[in-house]
Amino acid sequence: MPESSSTQTSHDAHGRYAEPSSVDDFRRNLAAVQARIAAACHRAGRDPQMVRLLPVSKTKSEASLRLAYAAGCRMLGENKVQEALGKWEAMQDLADLQWSVIGHLQTNKVKLVARFASEFQALDSLRVAEALDRRLQAEGRSLDIFVQVNTSGETSKYGLAPEQVSGFIQDLPAFTALRVRGLMTLALFSSDVERVRQCFMLLRGLRDRLRESAPAGVNLDELSMGMSGDFEIAVEEGASVVRVGQALFGARPMPDSHYWPGEPSTENHRR
Repeated sequence: MPESSSTQTSHDAHGRYAEPSSVDDFRRNLAAVQARIAAACHRAGRDPQMVRLLPVSKTKSEASLRLAYAAGCRMLGENKVQEALGKWEAMQDLADLQWSVIGHLQTNKVKLVARFASEFQALDSLRVAEALDRRLQAEGRSLDIFVQVNTSGETSKYGLAPEQVSGFIQDLPAFTALRVRGLMTLALFSSDVERVRQCFMLLRGLRDRLRESAPAGVNLDELSMGMSGDFEIAVEEGASVVRVGQALFGARPMPDSHYWPGEPSTENHRR
């Protein structure tokens, strides 16, 4: 969908999203993405206020993150735990800046997430849930959680198979430091819009069915789906959180395979 001239995200000579160099640049990028969200909501008969934009700052410098903060962002998404931890430590002066970990988590990194994150969007293991809960209890903290679902059926992707999710969420109330907010997915990496849309429709339908049998304390209101290359489709299909990186922060130097293990390296401008 074309952006209006007053809210157009800038691009470099290669057609990639240009990196903002000022707070005003970042504000323009935010306005452009918010306008696209609003247009997608209008097409779907939704209220744009019901969609949260999560800026994804992975690989970006502290200076770039500080531009985002100055432009009004108060939560940032990161894939790699140690990178996120380093940024959190360097930006302690921004007391109201929160962090969402959106990438796969190994149990040996759980103690780090328990220290600083406000949100974890990729839970797909009871071992990780148990370890997180134990560390959070020790820290006296709690954590918002999204359960990751593999809606594309690709073996390279993390996440539970759709048929595993019902049983999985029945076990989550045992972990009292985890506040389950909803489901998350990564759509198929494809230029075929309808195949991408099917991933989002599957997650929404699964959520709607599971709501009827979800145990007490498990909230499935939220759907985190959609990134820079497909967030408008996700919004049309009911996303309440979209994870947008490159349309806000500019293109990244590395392919997606570097950030999302198993993903093809050729489609590197999705997020």
